[in-house]
Amino acid sequence: MTNKSIKDSVLNDIEQQKQNKQQETSKYEQALSKYNLNVKDEEVKAAVKKIIAEKASEDDTIDVKKFLLGSIELTSLHTTDTEEEILAMVEKVNQFDSDYADLPHVAAICTYPVFAKLISQSLEVDGVEITNVCGNFPSSQTFIEVKIAETALALKDGATEIDIVMPVGKFLSEDYEGVADEIQELKETCGENAMKVILETGDLGSCANIKKASILAMYAGADYIKTSTGKEKVSATPESVYVMCQAIKEYYEQTGIQIGLKPAGGINTVMDAVIFYTIVKEVLGKKWLTNKWFRLGTSRLTNLLLSEILGKEIKYF
Repeated sequence: MTNKSIKDSVLNDIEQQKQNKQQETSKYEQALSKYNLNVKDEEVKAAVKKIIAEKASEDDTIDVKKFLLGSIELTSLHTTDTEEEILAMVEKVNQFDSDYADLPHVAAICTYPVFAKLISQSLEVDGVEITNVCGNFPSSQTFIEVKIAETALALKDGATEIDIVMPVGKFLSEDYEGVADEIQELKETCGENAMKVILETGDLGSCANIKKASILAMYAGADYIKTSTGKEKVSATPESVYVMCQAIKEYYEQTGIQIGLKPAGGINTVMDAVIFYTIVKEVLGKKWLTNKWFRLGTSRLTNLLLSEILGKEIKYF
């Protein structure tokens, strides 16, 4: 083969790759075109303000707070986490059933994958999921092979649910094919285990981008969409939760597939959680108001809810 022939062959291969990528990109663009992406930040703020003003106070009840307690994913994601600290947290969850038999236990325990085996061997309460953050949490900036390996190892060690971070850099570069392909590969690794996709909404820049990221994540196989890692300056906000609920609603209407929601990061008060509950109720309806479809990623909120439910300060967890 001559040099010219080799050069022509290489150029043909490059052109074919470009055409394939354009076809894949158009596939995702076609999926996005089915949804209303013309989302204005000011309109979202106004809608959220109206919901909070007119509806939140009626949800500020003991029954709602009990529900929220049962929707918490008790979370510890610190650089300093030790096996002793994680075990103590699990033992608290185990003991809670005896100490507060009339209250719902938390929905899940959320930690790094290195603790999956410890939790799976020590957790005694039925119905509490073991959630692990995987895929190079919180940045998602590593090779897909590494993400797959970490996810598979977490599941092998006993994780029952997996939280991954959407590759935000790829999304901001409009590499929607790359975003969707990564999510899809990790969902294939998870199999029947639920996978939550963290959008890192505080980094996306606009409500329109939050809507687009939500649709892409669900289209690629997310079982839940989650607001934040809690590691960035802006985490869960009422506006981001509202837009994600709108996306979930539209996706459900298009496909019949129910997708869960997990606000996480920056949930500092009981009223923060009540507002998220109200938004879910008003946008998605009662079908989402179970601890399967609505989760809260937090640590501090557990004691705050217990204190309000019981009418005295509680520092149990």
